[in-house]
Amino acid sequence: MMSLDGFWNREDSSEIISEINSLKEDINKIKKLKEEIENNLEIANMLKDEPDVELHNMLENNVEVLKEKIEEAKLLLLLNGPYDNSDCILEIHPGAGGTESCDWANMLYRMYTRYAERHGYKIEVYDYQAGDEAGIKSVSIIIHGVNCYGYLKCEKGVHRLIRISPFDSNSRRHTSFASVDITPVYKENNIDIEIKDTDIRVDVYRSSGKGGQGVNTTDSAVRITHIPTKIVVTCQNERSQIRNKEIAMNVLKNKLYQLEVEKREKELSEFKGENSDINFGSQIRTYTMHPYSLVKDHRTNYETGNVNKVLDGYIDDFINECLKKGVS
Repeated sequence: MMSLDGFWNREDSSEIISEINSLKEDINKIKKLKEEIENNLEIANMLKDEPDVELHNMLENNVEVLKEKIEEAKLLLLLNGPYDNSDCILEIHPGAGGTESCDWANMLYRMYTRYAERHGYKIEVYDYQAGDEAGIKSVSIIIHGVNCYGYLKCEKGVHRLIRISPFDSNSRRHTSFASVDITPVYKENNIDIEIKDTDIRVDVYRSSGKGGQGVNTTDSAVRITHIPTKIVVTCQNERSQIRNKEIAMNVLKNKLYQLEVEKREKELSEFKGENSDINFGSQIRTYTMHPYSLVKDHRTNYETGNVNKVLDGYIDDFINECLKKGVS
């Protein structure tokens, strides 16, 4: 494709380059791993003829490192879904509980942004609603990066926090809930959704979220309601009302396409007689900060006692366990 005339004039040229670089990176990882295995096999054969304690200890350490690298390489094989290599839309909404739940939603938002930064993903915030006293009422972001949907799809569901509330003067223990929704960003050529003007209501209002001074002083924020499905999409990140409407329409089109995908999958699973207990409304993970420290995933039973590290974006082990067990 790159050798064809006019490649650099294509709209998707940067996406193709990104895909090529990702494939090259995967191939290089496997090649390097193969070389390391072969080198260590040579050392093992040498030790058969000439025993050496120091070399033997080094080989044992190398084997442990190689085991970890092989497990990482295996995960690449698990990212074989039709949209796993896509960007994704991540939305967080607090449950009932007022300020406490809004604060928990903000903690999750920080966790995912830290995770994205560590993996070199780019974050684009298109809607941010601050809480009345603290935290957030909702946040919607697009995460750009290779395989980011493949990894983060495991995070879809309800997350529960148990802690001593910093907002309770009596220092009582509170339980808070927040829902996380993850959808892939479908490519334009994959989406054939017609949105009639009569099916949507467009409202404009003054932005209340994060942004520059110009964002907050004009009626640039846009809310689009799709009347047949009652889906509501808001965008207030850009200064231009036209640009905000464009982003909101793209997100709405993406959500409607996702509905079609889920409808087809449901029909197929019913045809096959499948019945899954895992769904968006289920509680997938509990983060306990009092009376003890523990984060437990209820789908895989994987757990760790380091809550602060998890909330700092180190959720790879939870994601990897979900991928290994086919949970999404």
